[in-house]
Amino acid sequence: MTAAQTTTATEREPRRREVGIVTSAARNKTVAVRIDRLVKWPKYGKYLRRRTRVHVHDEKNDAKVGDLVEIMECRPISRTKSWRLVRILRSSGEGA
Repeated sequence: MTAAQTTTATEREPRRREVGIVTSAARNKTVAVRIDRLVKWPKYGKYLRRRTRVHVHDEKNDAKVGDLVEIMECRPISRTKSWRLVRILRSSGEGA
């Protein structure tokens, strides 16, 4: 293997990113985010709404309930947190 092949072999895949809505911001540096998705029923073709709730690391405590946020998967920060806040896409406008 040459040096060029080892660098391409060790490059990481891009980390998974999702967009969701903040449902809870009660804890320090942690927010709960709801990720909505549509799943097609295999036999009948009907689309079902499914949602996943994840805990996200928010270093600056910027996100508020109702904000639309972009999150990125990362190494485990605690027992429940494996995501971190990238940016706030749309503010909820409650505190303004």
